[in-house]
Amino acid sequence: MLKKIGGYLSGAAWTLGAVLILLPFRDHINTTPVALAFLLVVLFTATRQGRNPAFVSSILSVLCFNFFFTKPYNTFTVADPQNWVALAGFLITALVAGDLSARERKRAQEAQTAKREIEHLYAELREAFEKVSEAEAVRKSEQLKSALLDAVTHNVRTPLTAMKAAVTTVLDDTSEQLDEQGRREMLDVVNVEIDRLNRLLENLIELAKIEAGAMEPRRAWSTMDEILSIALTRTSEVTGDHILKIEMENDLPPVRVDEKAVAEVLYLIIENAAKYSPPESEITVVARRSGENMLEVSVQDHGIGIPPALRERVFEKFFRASDVVSQNSTTGLGMGLAIARGIVEAHKGKIWINGDSNAKGTKVSFVLALGEQQTAERL
Repeated sequence: MLKKIGGYLSGAAWTLGAVLILLPFRDHINTTPVALAFLLVVLFTATRQGRNPAFVSSILSVLCFNFFFTKPYNTFTVADPQNWVALAGFLITALVAGDLSARERKRAQEAQTAKREIEHLYAELREAFEKVSEAEAVRKSEQLKSALLDAVTHNVRTPLTAMKAAVTTVLDDTSEQLDEQGRREMLDVVNVEIDRLNRLLENLIELAKIEAGAMEPRRAWSTMDEILSIALTRTSEVTGDHILKIEMENDLPPVRVDEKAVAEVLYLIIENAAKYSPPESEITVVARRSGENMLEVSVQDHGIGIPPALRERVFEKFFRASDVVSQNSTTGLGMGLAIARGIVEAHKGKIWINGDSNAKGTKVSFVLALGEQQTAERL
């Protein structure tokens, strides 16, 4: 209520202020500038206070205009009939202009209110989305922790059980039923399982580095022959029941890469191929140029294959396609291809699974940048 009264008083005050300013000059100016000044007061009142105060300001302006600025002065008598027309025209103009200004003010206020409502709704939506995202992130984190715990528990318990059995057998052999060969076989079991645990730990550390963005390749000039040789030395443990076929393009230029890391990529892919393909089946490793300055390496197996819908997911950590496409569970944490992708991408390369959906088996390929032979020779 007080705010409304204040609006009317403000309009009246501005009108009287205009009178006080213009009154000393009424003998030196005609009525046109005076009318414009009062019109500006009405417009100002409309934009600041609204329609009703502007209406009151219009009436007050006409009265002041008549009383102070039309002859005879200081009376509401109008001597010249033309002044009636002028006063009527001024009143109509003031009322219409004031109304239009008030309408624009109202629209501006409504627009501002709508803007605030939209901003408020947007803030609420964003908060809701953030809460949903946080909840989803927590859910996925819990799923990941659960999957990691289950996988690690299984993959740690299996070698520990084997080592415990082997050591217990040796320690309990009080009657010396085991000969030297038998004892050595038990120790071989322990040695193999320790190697398995060590590889598990190394893979977890490697994956942690990749996740933290701390994978920094130690680049040096190398050849595909050297990289393949390092990888095949390790793969002999997992490909004993398979036929390994190597197809390498002649005169491949050198590559400036982390030799051991790229060999690890090859080992992980070949290990996967051996794990998910039947014994005595063929695993083919191909190395060739791709375009002008890229080296492409691919590993093709004849196993259960990976459906197109899962070919991107198999590069996620702890995801195993065999859990989806096969009833036979295989050992492993599902880290191999995730580590391989991390190493390849750290080299600014790309890794993918290709082949048509009807083909049997899986083909994993990756590309790396080739180096210049002349540059390699200088180094």
